[in-house]
Amino acid sequence: MNDPRLNHLLEFVGIPSVSAQSCHAGDMDRCASWLFQLLKTQGLDARIEKTPGHPVVLARSPRDASKRTILIYGHYDVQPAEPLDQWTSPPFEPEIRDGRVFGRGATDNKGQILAHILGVGEALAANALPVNVVFLIEGEEEVGSPHLAAFLESHREELACDAIAISDTGMAADGHPTLSYALRGIAAMEVRVTGPARDLHSGIYGGAVANPATAAARLIASLHDPDGRVAIPGFYNDVQPMEDWEREAAAASPLKDSDIAAQAGVHELAGEAGYSAVERIGARPTAEVNGLGSGYQGEGTKTVLPAEAFFKLTFRLVANQKPSDILAKARRHLEARCPRGVRLEITEGHSGEAFFLDPRSPDGLAAQAALEEVFGKKPALTREGGSIPILTDLQRILGHPALLLALASPDCRAHAPDENFPVANFLAGIRLNRVLMKNLASISVS
Repeated sequence: MNDPRLNHLLEFVGIPSVSAQSCHAGDMDRCASWLFQLLKTQGLDARIEKTPGHPVVLARSPRDASKRTILIYGHYDVQPAEPLDQWTSPPFEPEIRDGRVFGRGATDNKGQILAHILGVGEALAANALPVNVVFLIEGEEEVGSPHLAAFLESHREELACDAIAISDTGMAADGHPTLSYALRGIAAMEVRVTGPARDLHSGIYGGAVANPATAAARLIASLHDPDGRVAIPGFYNDVQPMEDWEREAAAASPLKDSDIAAQAGVHELAGEAGYSAVERIGARPTAEVNGLGSGYQGEGTKTVLPAEAFFKLTFRLVANQKPSDILAKARRHLEARCPRGVRLEITEGHSGEAFFLDPRSPDGLAAQAALEEVFGKKPALTREGGSIPILTDLQRILGHPALLLALASPDCRAHAPDENFPVANFLAGIRLNRVLMKNLASISVS
């Protein structure tokens, strides 16, 4: 390749930094070292910080007390590449096809964070960086960032900043600038329904012994009313209605309900009445069954009354809802409706609060202006349905909500075979960093 920036990206993606697999522990260290060296060549003061897990890479520009400080967060770890046989080209032998870089981590998050690094490097080389910049690049995002909150607490002073910028989200449509101003939180639980001491003959015992599979089905059905609303008492107590500007932004989004149906491969959408699918995904809380099982699963018929059943739930939450409160209400709801003859064992899982940034704030407006200048059209304002729990830790510890500036295309296939990142988005991301830093520099420090 003639463009050294693309060569950097291909090298970066070529390192199999899979945080979830212990066989790649050496690759994780190698990737952190590669980043450290690159950051130094861009004119930044860089170092590698150990954690109980994979290392964090920190870097900062020369400090000027008269300038605002912007923290840019990203991660260098990637998802496992399996199933390997579904990749067109090997996941860690990146190549460019049809204007896209293909390889695991090309979008999530190596291409996006590298664009910011190179943007800052260009500004430093031209002696034109209008802000102080701190890079915080972790190696455990894909396994839930288990050590990052403690790292933020212990490094709070040196990570002090005036704004936070992250590119680790998706565009509403291909090439359409997008600022995500909210993500849903999450609360998970698993429910085990137990009945007889062992599987029983359904003819001999059916009708006399409670069936855990039937009980589980009834409990699952009790989670929603006929209009698609969650039926857990008090579930919506802390949910704020969408403001007019939010509904206008959802209606103006290039992502339409028909797009969502096509992406999901369904002929008809469903959900809470009174909202579009775009609104439901970003602005309304949900209760979803992620897995369930019971009884005989093999070929043919086996007439058993199963001894137990299980189901796994996640609740996607919106601003002001607290995971602990929702899990407690869900527990009470299920226990109150537990059928006679069976017992419940409820285990709470991982959780994280919802994230919200007012896009009409000075920093939000600066980010929108940067997106519009680089991409040539007014950015979409979106509320995303997924969850990034570390965002709330960043806000709680460092004091600022993050600006989420998307560079990922809707068909980037993050976490899937043939993950890819458009070269145009990569180069636009470098320009975006330059404009964003300029715009954020113009805001007075309060």
